[in-house]
Amino acid sequence: MAAVFGRRMRRTAVTTAVAAAAVAALAASQAPGATSDDARDDRAGAAGSSPAPDGDSATGNSPYYTDLPPLKSPAPPTGKPGEGGVGTGEREAGLPATVLDAYKKAETAVRTDKPGCNLPWQLLAAIGKVESGQARGGRVDADGTTITPILGPVLDGNGFAMIKDSDNGAYDGDTTHDRAVGPMQFIPSTWAFAGKDGNADGKKDPNNIYDAALAAAHYLCANGRDLAVDDDLHAAILSYNRSTEYLNTVLSWLEYYRKGTHEVPDGTGVLPDDRSDTTRPVQPTRPAPRPSSPPTIPAPGPKPLPSPSPHKPSKQPGEKPGGKPDQAHRPGTPEPSTGTHKPPKPGDGSTGNPKPPRPSKPSEQVARLQNAGADELTATAGDAFEERVAVKAETGSGLGVAKVKVRFTVSGDTDTRFEGGARSVTVTTTATGTATAPELRAGERTGEFTVRARVVERSLSAVEVPATVTARTADTLKRLDDKPLICAPGQEFAEPLGFKATYKGESAAGVAATATLIKSAGNGTANDKGPYFKDADGKPVRALKGLTTDAEGKLLLPKLYADDTAGTYLLRVVTNGGATLTVELKVAAPAA
Repeated sequence: MAAVFGRRMRRTAVTTAVAAAAVAALAASQAPGATSDDARDDRAGAAGSSPAPDGDSATGNSPYYTDLPPLKSPAPPTGKPGEGGVGTGEREAGLPATVLDAYKKAETAVRTDKPGCNLPWQLLAAIGKVESGQARGGRVDADGTTITPILGPVLDGNGFAMIKDSDNGAYDGDTTHDRAVGPMQFIPSTWAFAGKDGNADGKKDPNNIYDAALAAAHYLCANGRDLAVDDDLHAAILSYNRSTEYLNTVLSWLEYYRKGTHEVPDGTGVLPDDRSDTTRPVQPTRPAPRPSSPPTIPAPGPKPLPSPSPHKPSKQPGEKPGGKPDQAHRPGTPEPSTGTHKPPKPGDGSTGNPKPPRPSKPSEQVARLQNAGADELTATAGDAFEERVAVKAETGSGLGVAKVKVRFTVSGDTDTRFEGGARSVTVTTTATGTATAPELRAGERTGEFTVRARVVERSLSAVEVPATVTARTADTLKRLDDKPLICAPGQEFAEPLGFKATYKGESAAGVAATATLIKSAGNGTANDKGPYFKDADGKPVRALKGLTTDAEGKLLLPKLYADDTAGTYLLRVVTNGGATLTVELKVAAPAA
């Protein structure tokens, strides 16, 4: 039945079944370990729960398509179930050729990079269906890039998360707020660290299905997840969009695609039309659904007795059937039943045996959260922090409490992230009550921020650990060659100057540096004569700032020019961290 009414009926049946299994699995999961911050904590709620305030997910909790698969499982037209042979079958089981190829290549790639993840390509297909309808039915070019950009709504806090612009509009064209981008609907701030080059063209494009599928595969496999385990599978899906209904919808499509798919030409895939941010009313002109079986005809038998006359009650309170009065009530005996009240059952909370006390949750036993790791963290930009944040959940008497969910969150203006690119993760305490956050990796943004830990579902005081990201440094600086630097007056130096920066013997990439033509060895101020560089307008400058070493620690300076003043001059290069090198420049007429 193609009507929306029918789809709603199916959603109720399918979603309820899946939700029961999913929520039960999440509630039962208490094993120690880290997962991406998900709806198994206090952000979880009923289907369609409101997004997290900070939009901390792959999609920023953007709207998604809520269409569910047909009740009838697809029969694979060729090949084994789930292998996606070419042919015809259920229209919903058809996957556009390029999109299907991208999913399978992403699965192959993570099988090598993350062999313990066990990512099925059908999971990428399920998310791709829910996020963009398989790139709008496979409307992609030969390279896998969408014909037109796929953009989610503006995340301005009006019904969605509030996420301010993080890419200056480079991906989503919006310089005020972010929007989910591409067939897998990554928000720009997530793509900045999770983006991948899936088609080896040297670019990371969220609008390319090969790039987006590979990025989604790695994102789902973060934090050492094994997607063959239900808890990890559910956590992975919820890290994409923190909604219970989203989880249920993706699981429905995953199960559907596992039972069989087939390839269809690009641009011919089925387009979904039911989104989580819209309500589609039932069309009154649609015919009502037919019953699946003939109505039941009552078996022959005696007709029911007519209802008693409203003017003459059939029986008075205290009267036995047949009209004879019951024995008189004696003091100390229970009042006679009127026939409308049932005796209380033991344990129902009214009379009789009281209910047994409900066992308290592990989190309810926690009196405080204590710091059990580093008091502060420091790392150089781009490096991993050597120490990890750890806390201990304790009772009032100081005993550790096991199986308590603790959320660790990176808070502040920083691009530092936990392993796998997550800004927050949830970890379950061990038998000793200790929870240790995954490894933190510093981004390129220097400065201070905070790692905050708190007990999920409780309002206890959080543990806050200050952290600092310092700029990259170098301790040694050398020239790339040792050729003499000589130039005739009014000419340019033939050889460009190049340097190599290292730190503890290793190439120092991304290190800031300055280059200054100084007056003398003891006077580091910029000279007013002799060799010079040129600025963008072609004017002489003798001090350069904002220089940075490349990925190999190399620093190449712009061309040097000489004025008409002959003599010997000095050029001093200094890196962040104190590495310094002074070289000699000569301006003289060539020998006869």
